[in-house]
Amino acid sequence: MRSLFAKILLWFLATVGVTFVGVIAISTLNFASRQLPISRLLSFQLAEARHAYEAGGREGLGIFLQRVREGAEADGVLTDSNGRDVLTGQDWSEVVQKARRPFSIFGRSLPFFRRNRAVLPRGAPDGKYWWLLLIPQQNIAFWLIAPQSLWILLAVILLCYALALNLTSPLRKLQKTLERFGQGDFAARVGSKRRDELGQLTRTFDQMAQRIQTLLDAERRLLLDISHELRSPLARLGVAIELARGHESPELQLNRIEREAERLNALVSELLQVTRAEGDPTSLKREPIALHELIERIVDDCRIEAEAQGCEINYQAASRPTVLGDAELLRRAAENILRNAIRYSPSKSEVGVSLYLQKPWACVVISDCGPGVPEVALGRIFEPFYRVETDRDRNSGGVGLGLSIARRAVELHGGHLRAVNQNPGLRVQMDLPAA
Repeated sequence: MRSLFAKILLWFLATVGVTFVGVIAISTLNFASRQLPISRLLSFQLAEARHAYEAGGREGLGIFLQRVREGAEADGVLTDSNGRDVLTGQDWSEVVQKARRPFSIFGRSLPFFRRNRAVLPRGAPDGKYWWLLLIPQQNIAFWLIAPQSLWILLAVILLCYALALNLTSPLRKLQKTLERFGQGDFAARVGSKRRDELGQLTRTFDQMAQRIQTLLDAERRLLLDISHELRSPLARLGVAIELARGHESPELQLNRIEREAERLNALVSELLQVTRAEGDPTSLKREPIALHELIERIVDDCRIEAEAQGCEINYQAASRPTVLGDAELLRRAAENILRNAIRYSPSKSEVGVSLYLQKPWACVVISDCGPGVPEVALGRIFEPFYRVETDRDRNSGGVGLGLSIARRAVELHGGHLRAVNQNPGLRVQMDLPAA
């Protein structure tokens, strides 16, 4: 049997069955424990029936049996020693033979059944008569189990069915969702509202499916962007090579080939950084980093570029926070943001870099006085290969991976990166959990 629903239901039904049999057994033993008052009742009825028969004949016995039928809701039979009914002549010898060899448990005699009636026998001390009290079918349950117990049994079976259905229905739904997901429908979700362990299981699957879908979408988008970015420099390289072959002075074309090769090298280098930033979060280094020292080194390294651009960097550190993480990833993130600010800063302007602690965050703010970013593009400048073509085109900017690398590196450290226009310029804030 492979169905979990059937297994759970059968286990519960088996438990109910064993319980039901146990109730009957206990009730039977309880009947045996009550044998003494019943035995007295049978002895009294036997004496009364014998007296009525011997004193009043068949008519007197018939009157007594009618009283028994009305009072005890049971039929009585008085037989002779051979088991023949003294009133009707019916043969009860088989019942009398069983009564002489009664079935007992723990020394207690139990009733036996004949034609759907329980028979309670009692023999006269002198062996001349036998008294048989016959309990009708509708009253048998009174001696073994109450009729209300049958309704309880039915209710328990229905509850077992409902419980098995409740336990297995989310698993079946999860199975169907997994089948759809395995067939390529990466938008398939369970969407369970349960709050128990099964609900947690389905929500965990939904989170995993969402993560996989995001990674696959990002991978497809990245492949499309890479193919687009590589196509242009490769095409220009081919043209430059053909021109160099047929040109008397190939130096100009060789310079163009060199520039395109440098662009390809820069693209591959940044793609490797993206790959490292998109790596396994569990493999991320977790070591204390003096953030003010790291930012100070980055500012010193970038001053030459700022001077070449005709601007200067103003660095202010209001505190000296420490963070846990990978120093190289954080260095690349802050450096990419700072180089981006320098690239778009006008001559004789200032690039501001500030560091302060706003618990629980260590905040690094880098701002420039450049043209800024259209409001509709603020949410997309951290996407791979995205560029604002109006102001930050490929002639003045890179391939659009610097801010994407920075965002992923910050997110891997549990922080967040956001950008706002400050008119003029762009303000980028990097928040990292302070140690």
